[in-house]
Amino acid sequence: VGPYVLVTPDETRRKQLQQIAKKELDDLERWKKEHRPGPITLVPQRLGGNKSEAQVRQNQQMILMQSKYQKKHKREEYIKAKKAAEEAEILKKKAIQREKAERLEVKKRQEEMQRREMLLEDQKYKTNELLNRLDVRLPKSDSCQIANPGPESTAWKRSHAYKRALREDENRRLEEMKQEQQRKAELMEFKQKQEEETRTRAHQNEQRSCLQSLFILLCTLRVNNAFLDRLQNKTQPSNIHQPGYTG
Repeated sequence: VGPYVLVTPDETRRKQLQQIAKKELDDLERWKKEHRPGPITLVPQRLGGNKSEAQVRQNQQMILMQSKYQKKHKREEYIKAKKAAEEAEILKKKAIQREKAERLEVKKRQEEMQRREMLLEDQKYKTNELLNRLDVRLPKSDSCQIANPGPESTAWKRSHAYKRALREDENRRLEEMKQEQQRKAELMEFKQKQEEETRTRAHQNEQRSCLQSLFILLCTLRVNNAFLDRLQNKTQPSNIHQPGYTG
């Protein structure tokens, strides 16, 4: 530790500072007392309006009842809007799932058709190959008819009959596939029409329910107004000669 110097406190300087601080505090208190606001003097005057206390109470009651009905109406509207939003979200999700299922069904049908076409092509190729082998084994002839039909001509006829049968079978299958696709297209169109009618009916029902709610609200407001008018008509004759309310 290095050398240091110990300075003794100056008691005189400390006392002077304390006296100065005390004097400033005393001056502040004195200034507050001198500038303290005095009593307020107002000219007496009559307060209140030209309505009696009963009328004011009645107006307050009417405002309270109207506010209750407004809160109830707002709460019902909020619940209805929330429910409509939830139903719309559910319908949207159902529509998305329905579209996915329809696309998957179309994809499956296309794959099935491609598989059938490939199978028919393969079968047709093998059949033609077999018939070509049979044709190669038959004797060549320039005439259209054979005078003495032998076993070769019988095999030729059988091969042509088999080709014709295969062709007819293939045409029949293609026709059946076309009819099946047409039936499926008609069924899909019928389903789409039914879904459109269901959505239209649901929209009409929603509009009808909104109109019914609005009609009920209007009837309620009309009944409330009539009730308030009757109350006002009952209270007005008894309050004509009453003095104004002074607050």
